[in-house]
Amino acid sequence: MAMKTRVLFLCTENSCRTQMAEAFLRDLTGDELEIVSAGAKAGRLDQHAIAAMREVGIDIASAHTKVVDPYLRERFHYVITLCDRETERACPIFPGAIWRQTWPIESPAALKTAGVDHHAAVRHARDAIRQHVVEFVEKHHRPHPGREKSAWK
Repeated sequence: MAMKTRVLFLCTENSCRTQMAEAFLRDLTGDELEIVSAGAKAGRLDQHAIAAMREVGIDIASAHTKVVDPYLRERFHYVITLCDRETERACPIFPGAIWRQTWPIESPAALKTAGVDHHAAVRHARDAIRQHVVEFVEKHHRPHPGREKSAWK
C-alpha cells in the first residue's frame, strides 16, 4: 500500500488559521491525505474560528491546538506556512519538508489589536484559506474515483 501524502500546516499558535486550513483540506480529501496542523506554541482554539467554520458547515469545536516540536523529526510532503516571518517573529521554521508553500494569511489576532472586528477578520482569513486550499487540491491532489466534492466549494 502506498504511503499517504502528508501535509503540515504551520503558524504561530495553531488556534485559528491552521485549524481552518486543516479542516478545509480534510473536508475536501477525507482520509486520502494525512493532515496535521501545529504552531510554534499551542494557543487556545479561537471561538470565532469555530463560529466562522460552522457558517460553512464544518465543525472544528473538538480540535486541539498542538505545538510543532513533536513533528520536527518527521518528514512531510508539503509544509504550508500560514504566517509571515517578517511580521510574525514566532512563525515556525520546519526542516522536514519535500515541498514548502507560504500562504501569508494575516493574523486575525493581530488585526484585532489594530482595531478590526475580530469575527470579521476571522471570516476574511477563512475565505482566503478556503481559496488557497481549493487551489492546492486542484494542483496537487487527485481524488479517488467516486469521491464527491464538498458542498462548500
